[in-house]
Amino acid sequence: MAIEIKVPTVGESINEVTLVKWHKKEGDWVNRDEVIAELESEKATFEINAEQAGLLKIIAKEGDTLNIGDTVCTIDTEAAKPATAGEDKTTGTVAEEKKPEKAKEEPKKEAAPIVPQAAAQTTQTDIKTTPVAAAIIADKKVDVKVVTPTGSNGRIVKQDVMDALNNPGRKPGTVLFERKDRVEKMSNLRKTISRRLVEAKNTTAMLTTFNEVDMSAIMEIRTKYKDKFRELHGVNLGFMSFFTKACSFALLEWPAVNAYIDGESILYHDYCDISIAVSAPKGLVVPVIRNAESMTMAGIEAKVVELATKAKENKLTIEEMTGGTFTITNGGIFGSMMSTPIINIPQSAILGMHKIQDRPMAINGQVVIKPMMYLALSYDHRIVDGRESVGFLVRVKELLENPELLLFGKDPVKSLLELG
Repeated sequence: MAIEIKVPTVGESINEVTLVKWHKKEGDWVNRDEVIAELESEKATFEINAEQAGLLKIIAKEGDTLNIGDTVCTIDTEAAKPATAGEDKTTGTVAEEKKPEKAKEEPKKEAAPIVPQAAAQTTQTDIKTTPVAAAIIADKKVDVKVVTPTGSNGRIVKQDVMDALNNPGRKPGTVLFERKDRVEKMSNLRKTISRRLVEAKNTTAMLTTFNEVDMSAIMEIRTKYKDKFRELHGVNLGFMSFFTKACSFALLEWPAVNAYIDGESILYHDYCDISIAVSAPKGLVVPVIRNAESMTMAGIEAKVVELATKAKENKLTIEEMTGGTFTITNGGIFGSMMSTPIINIPQSAILGMHKIQDRPMAINGQVVIKPMMYLALSYDHRIVDGRESVGFLVRVKELLENPELLLFGKDPVKSLLELG
């Protein structure tokens, strides 16, 4: 009996997927629950497993676009299991493997005659070179096999030897720059990214405001406590936890930055689901840290590692990438000094982090070198006014430059004295 393996329902509004990769070949034996193929929707990548053990018959090819419910392959469950099929997860038995027959003794081969060293070098000594080229070859011990002769009658000239020395490892006759075109089919994920970015530019009144933050305090904390933090919590103390905490406090103080437009209404959130932009192999994804305002620094760092690892392995689920209320993107890891990030719709704002750079700053009339980072907040002016956007960014700056404020969201002394 042959059973059909069909494209499963992967989420609302998703009608088609792309078959990215087969993990098994035509006619292979597959065990129950074994991964046989990889599919990609416009939001995530997911795997298809064998529902029963049997022989695989492939119907869809890699690169095919399939609708939900289309048949991907069939599995013949009544076929005889090959002897080399390995363990069947349904029975836990291991198939017998054919023992290799004892190799027949072969007659000893006679040792190859030794070639005199002079004869072995005839190839190299017979190559024609100019006197200068020959001197350089002898002095630099250049292998003439990597030298491309350009002189008359195949003669090696000085420039040929110099080219070989200046381009080590380059094969003779190869061209450094070739005019070639390569066409690749756009993935569903890349199509979605393209559509959403254009939609964000066309449907929002997007502006960007900038500020800069002195990272000295945070860097000192990381230097002092990073080893103890990792020992106790099992994760590194990075910058993302500080920024996520700071943004969570600022979002609760400036609710318009944490809201978005829904038709003719504005939907406000009294929680902070922070989307973290991650560069994955197949494109940019934005997994979400739920209720970041309630999480500890260690909890945030662990969640960032978990989501980033899943993104790199293309294992993020649709639920993990939807529903964020605000986004943080870090172009600084790629060396970006300043940028204007695009809003992740339907959200109303996105914070861009950038490279930390030592710069001269005027502190109390003195020029002091400080590790500075530019911050950029892109926001939808339809819902966020200038006062709110600037106030939000200034608050984030204050919290980052005074990390002790992240404990209560306010000055501990003022909190003690109930000064607001």
